[in-house]
Amino acid sequence: MDVFLPKINSVTPAHITITGSKSESNRLLLLQALFPYIIVDNISDSDDSAVMQKALHSDASLIDVHHAGTAMRFLTAYFAIQEGREVVLTGSQRMKERPLGVLVDALRVLGAEISYEENIGYPPLRIKGKKLAGGEVEIDANISSQYITALMLIGARLEKGLTIILKGEVTSRPYIEMTAALLKQLNINSTVTDNKIIIPNKSLAFNLETVVLVESDWSSASYYYSIVALSKPGTEISLSSFAAESNQGDSALAEIYKQFGVTTTFRGDKIILTKGNFKHETLNLQLNNTPDIAQTIVVTCFGLGTGCTLTGLHTLKIKETDRLAALKTELKKFGADVQVTNDSLTLKPFNWNKSSMALVSVETYNDHRMAMAFAPLALKTGLIIKDAGVVSKSYPTFWDDMAKVGFMIQEQ
Repeated sequence: MDVFLPKINSVTPAHITITGSKSESNRLLLLQALFPYIIVDNISDSDDSAVMQKALHSDASLIDVHHAGTAMRFLTAYFAIQEGREVVLTGSQRMKERPLGVLVDALRVLGAEISYEENIGYPPLRIKGKKLAGGEVEIDANISSQYITALMLIGARLEKGLTIILKGEVTSRPYIEMTAALLKQLNINSTVTDNKIIIPNKSLAFNLETVVLVESDWSSASYYYSIVALSKPGTEISLSSFAAESNQGDSALAEIYKQFGVTTTFRGDKIILTKGNFKHETLNLQLNNTPDIAQTIVVTCFGLGTGCTLTGLHTLKIKETDRLAALKTELKKFGADVQVTNDSLTLKPFNWNKSSMALVSVETYNDHRMAMAFAPLALKTGLIIKDAGVVSKSYPTFWDDMAKVGFMIQEQ
């Protein structure tokens, strides 16, 4: 399904309820499988979380996670400690191109029995589950925080617990802190320092039923921040359910989007986004801790006609697509002057008043965030989003919710 978005002049004030965080949900679903006394409320309705639930409840010997990178990393660790269980863990063609060797090597040091079915360092994996004692393991920390989180999630079920030595600068640290905060809610008190994480063993005995509420997804909220930023002063949209003290690194949106004239007001479990005045100044942002909102920020800057330099983006090259290359290709279709390196993107200011672009079709590359990040540009120009159903990976009701705020969704 492709979607045509005609240009609109303003948005409709509306309240949007956003599903639970995919990041929190997938962590808690795995912990629930390890500690059955956990009850999880407000689970994400994303494809990725559905894949996670299906895999955790499957008795099959072949587990296919499709495009779900989080599920691939977390389930690698999970199946490694499932005694007597042998599975082949696979995914889409793109998933087979996403590296996994750092995590596999760490698990092997702990005694895991994992082999590669095709290319060394990449899925699919053959995993023969066994009892792992735990202890100490080193891991490169500058590639993906999901490798570290995968180890953290199983650490409490290892007889000796787990000490993770972090080598190099840690990328996406807020996601590690999110994992530690969720463990704490389950009375698993981990210790996280700059170069070490200690997860104590947690007995299954004598545990009372524990209910954990998943906060709504700040990454999904980013698209409404972009919409408000591209709108007229005075525009308001409200979202739920969010907390001022959040475990999610992408809650940094509230601070970042002040630079675009967007104010965030917390009222109960709602946030109210209001557009104020905006100064067209080139932005310099370091997004090492919040790479998932980079696409949204770049498109916001382009829509406002302002320039930006974003750094700390090295993890974007191993996502659903090479997001830096994809951003460059698609923005250039609109006339943008954009350059990328292995870990940065620079966008030059753009004059919309002198622009007379033809209708642009945005390719999404099997990447949900490409579709959602570009959609707000309908406030500046009509555009087509190719393969628009890809949003179901993290936000299945995205197009319905966009219609609520006044976007005219025309399926093609």
